[in-house]
Amino acid sequence: MASNNHASNAGKMGERPSTEKMERTVSDSEHHRNMTRRILWKMDTRVLPVLALLFLCSFLDRANVGNARIIGLEKDLGLSNTQYTQGLAVFYATYIAIELPSNLVLKKVTPKIWLPFLTIIWGIITMCLGFVKNFGSFFGVRALLGIAEGGLFPGIVLYLSGLYTRQEMALRMGIFYTAASLSGAFGGLLARGLSAIGPCGGLEGWRWIFIIEGLITILVGMVTYLLLPTSIVTAPFLTEEEKEYAARRLQGATGADTADRFNPVSEREEKFKWSEVRRGVFNIQVWLTGSAYFALGAGLYSFGLFLPTILNDLNITSNPNQTQLWSVIPYAVATPVTVLIAFASDRLKLRGVMMLFTLPIAIIGYAVIANVASAQVRFAMTCLMAIGMYSSIPCILVWNSNNSAGHYKRATSSALQLAIGNAGGFVATFVYPPKDRPLYHKGQTILLGLLVYAWFAILANVLWCNKINKDKAAGKYERYEGSGDDRDPAFKMIL
Repeated sequence: MASNNHASNAGKMGERPSTEKMERTVSDSEHHRNMTRRILWKMDTRVLPVLALLFLCSFLDRANVGNARIIGLEKDLGLSNTQYTQGLAVFYATYIAIELPSNLVLKKVTPKIWLPFLTIIWGIITMCLGFVKNFGSFFGVRALLGIAEGGLFPGIVLYLSGLYTRQEMALRMGIFYTAASLSGAFGGLLARGLSAIGPCGGLEGWRWIFIIEGLITILVGMVTYLLLPTSIVTAPFLTEEEKEYAARRLQGATGADTADRFNPVSEREEKFKWSEVRRGVFNIQVWLTGSAYFALGAGLYSFGLFLPTILNDLNITSNPNQTQLWSVIPYAVATPVTVLIAFASDRLKLRGVMMLFTLPIAIIGYAVIANVASAQVRFAMTCLMAIGMYSSIPCILVWNSNNSAGHYKRATSSALQLAIGNAGGFVATFVYPPKDRPLYHKGQTILLGLLVYAWFAILANVLWCNKINKDKAAGKYERYEGSGDDRDPAFKMIL
């Protein structure tokens, strides 16, 4: 009996530490969830809306030329179709050229200063488009607009990657990027309203689109400077405890399942090295995702620039002003789907795999619209095109950033991917010449081919990332253990 009592007491003594440990684990887990929820809520409500507003202004100010075109821009400036497309193309030339240099200086100048500065400058330049008189001034102002806008998007992607973990980026980028689809909807409504102002003050209606939208952008830039924090550890809306936890959370030092790719402290102290730039430039993933984004970019930019023209040629409305309103619908349909796909991407921790299912939606849309004459069917296909392309964008934008560690390597790879992708704007400006009206068979077929290529490029990158993970598991990256960058065996590539 004594022996049994002793065993029973020993068992109880053994159970007590185990119970206490379990209770502590539950308590710690609850603390992690609460802290994470508080931090994400504050960032999602204080930072994301500001960045989304910046991007909305950016997309409006680059695509409003499509709205201005159908209500008299070409005629009033005496532009030929070739001159108009040259004016579109020069924007992308300067836009692409500035992306990488802008990202490399972002850390030195800080996002709080650099992003609002760019916004105010391009707002001023957009207003100038309302006063151009001929092809020369139109061409020159569009070139300057590309220089001013080029640094915004890569800067935002880099900035967000320092605020959220890898598993949180797609949803935030999805919410953020819906500003692009909303800008298409809002742009059509705004263009319809602003064009009704003119002729006024000696200016045609299309000029007021540029002037008012440029003024709005300037005001947004000023407000952004007041609201945007420099980094997670300087955010005024976080308590000291939240700042410390947020920094630890990003480096996976909180005990929660949030292990990420970098140490924010070491990244802030990281010195510029050309070797890190070279690592970014010669990264296979950059070129696979960049070329896929090139194909997507060609589709997206042509969609934004020429959707009003395409809809106008369908003759489903009685005048161009009504066409502006019809152009709202595809964007409005794409918005909730984009957020849903981004949410699923984060939950499943998949990027490329998601795109293998979303891209075919756009491919179907282009395949049908290129070969069917029915106006109703063609309009329905514009909705499929918008859904397939816009829902793919958040995944491809965060994928490369997710799989890069080290500030300058990530800054280089993110900017280079975007520069390659935005070169698709050149294709966009030339695929819909007026002589191909109303079906634009050649242009739709070109974009169809590009999207099919994008699907295979995404598949190749999924297989490449999977190979890297298998090689790390097999010990082939042991020499990089403790390196703190994406070569570390503990750093797993997201597929």
